[in-house]
Amino acid sequence: MPDLYGRDVLASTSPHEDPRVRTGSRAVTRDVEAAPGLVVEDVTSGYVGEVITVEKTNGGHVVVLEDRRGARRSFPLGPGFWIEGKPVRLVRPRPKSAPARPSRTASGSVAVHGARARVARASRIWVEGKHDAELVEKVWGDDLRLEGIVVELLQGADHLEEILTQFAPAPQRRAGVLLDHLVSGSKESRLAAQVLHGLGAAAQHVKVLGHPYVDVWQAVKPERVGLRAWPDVPRGTDIKVGSLAALGWPRRTQADIAQGWARILGSVRDYRDLSPALLGRVEELVDFVTIE
Repeated sequence: MPDLYGRDVLASTSPHEDPRVRTGSRAVTRDVEAAPGLVVEDVTSGYVGEVITVEKTNGGHVVVLEDRRGARRSFPLGPGFWIEGKPVRLVRPRPKSAPARPSRTASGSVAVHGARARVARASRIWVEGKHDAELVEKVWGDDLRLEGIVVELLQGADHLEEILTQFAPAPQRRAGVLLDHLVSGSKESRLAAQVLHGLGAAAQHVKVLGHPYVDVWQAVKPERVGLRAWPDVPRGTDIKVGSLAALGWPRRTQADIAQGWARILGSVRDYRDLSPALLGRVEELVDFVTIE
């Protein structure tokens, strides 16, 4: 049907005009940081692209845009752009401030920034295996370096007597030992008692402590890996295999077990993700071997 009355001269747009161009009023241009990933349109050319970077040239700062075909063009930084049909002035992104340095270490100790690692003491802490050492390093690593304490591997509680005999504990050469499954009546508790008895007077410079878990994996709070509780793995089944079965994770090969532990260790953020039964024992050992 023809328009009998013609166009309203007070209308802000016409069917043939870009609706973003205001004739009745001027839209306010706002400043927007040219952050990578921002999609803008150059008003003059109609070029639409994603901000890649802002570069400094002899003629001033330019913004580099990349269109959907991967072609790139540079435009002077400043006014003359649209975002979703609204005028903007692109400005340089503000430099990001460095993240605040933590005031506490992963173990909950007061962080000492800028301190150099202390030269290693003669005293040592031994743990049963690699996974124990990795967990201790993740949570207490900063503290141990500050105190100059080296953590070494027993490669199994059966080597305890040999290791301590060679180490020859003394007043300035203390030995702390962390064992798995150190509960009344366990093989580990009997072995520890036997070794300490055999050391005689030197036993006063040794402290053997442990947690109640068959494997240090279960010292990680189960909710960190999506379990309500760690499984009771039946005798005869490898504790690691049984734990991975409860998690529904691959467990057939040694690589599967290594990957499973990596996922468990990765779930640990700090001391709050560990059982108090382990926390207290490690703290006690650190205190024991750092006595001056």
